[in-house]
Amino acid sequence: MRPASFTRRARAAAVALASAALLLAGCSTPAEEPAAPDDRESVTITDNTGEKTIPLPIGSVGIFDNRTFELFAEWDIKPTVAARSLMPSTNKFAEDESILDVGSHREPNLDLIAGAAPDVIITGQRFAQYTDEIKELVPDAVIIELDPREGEPFDQELKRQVEVLGEIFDKKDEAAAVNAAFDESIERVKAAYDPATKVMAVNTSGGNIGYLAPTVGRTLGPAFDIFGFTPALEVEGASDDHQGDDISVEAIAQSNPDLILVMDRDAAVGADEEGYTPAADLLANNAALANVPAVQNDAIVIMPPDTYTNEGVQTYTEFFNDLADQLESAS
Repeated sequence: MRPASFTRRARAAAVALASAALLLAGCSTPAEEPAAPDDRESVTITDNTGEKTIPLPIGSVGIFDNRTFELFAEWDIKPTVAARSLMPSTNKFAEDESILDVGSHREPNLDLIAGAAPDVIITGQRFAQYTDEIKELVPDAVIIELDPREGEPFDQELKRQVEVLGEIFDKKDEAAAVNAAFDESIERVKAAYDPATKVMAVNTSGGNIGYLAPTVGRTLGPAFDIFGFTPALEVEGASDDHQGDDISVEAIAQSNPDLILVMDRDAAVGADEEGYTPAADLLANNAALANVPAVQNDAIVIMPPDTYTNEGVQTYTEFFNDLADQLESAS
């Protein structure tokens, strides 16, 4: 199985080395001026529910939308309360005991939010169901919802989230850089993809392989729309179930995909559990898939291990770059 060419950390290290080289080369130039302080009295943005005005400065923030976790860590914006139990171990805030942890979305301790008295709350994804309860607990907080909206292009919705958060937290330049990297990864895939290539998306969970449908399939479905992928298989009534739709591996094999995209759910939530089998092994060792072109040609691209509990724009940027690497190497 072809290993991922570059993890987020590896890319970050490469960027850091390049930056250091530039710094040494230009050591005779004046140091950059520090960023100007944010002297705004308020900021007005539009989220999924309408226009919101946020008084500044923000003293306390709560984050519960897992698509934003990596962004807050990257921007070094430390929350006072968060769904830390949902954060992947790769996030520097995951084990920070000074951040109140409401737990997962299954049985959250929402009362902790009131104790943290956040000025701003970023909610969505798994915690969207608790928005009304959170409003009752902290009626003075400004609650921001930036989940991708149904019917809107998924890639543009991810960028919208980054842009709005950049506006709120005075990180507009950083937000622009995040979105530029995302755009570049998309352009790489578009340039390398041949529509003759039939694409299949699957999810692995509990040792099973589930089908992820174009457009609606969890996490990977939108990739078909972003890139205009030719589906190897289309199933009527497909869902966005987090474990994928239950169709036979034989049906997947009969669709004869040239390229398989994979979201390994268990890598994020069960990698330490006994019996965990990585997605790469599940696909490589399944006899029904042995003669599938994607398997024979190592044309399998697996999303980052923390995808299921992350799913932010950086996750997609890394995955799309890995996908572009695969497509470019095959051309």
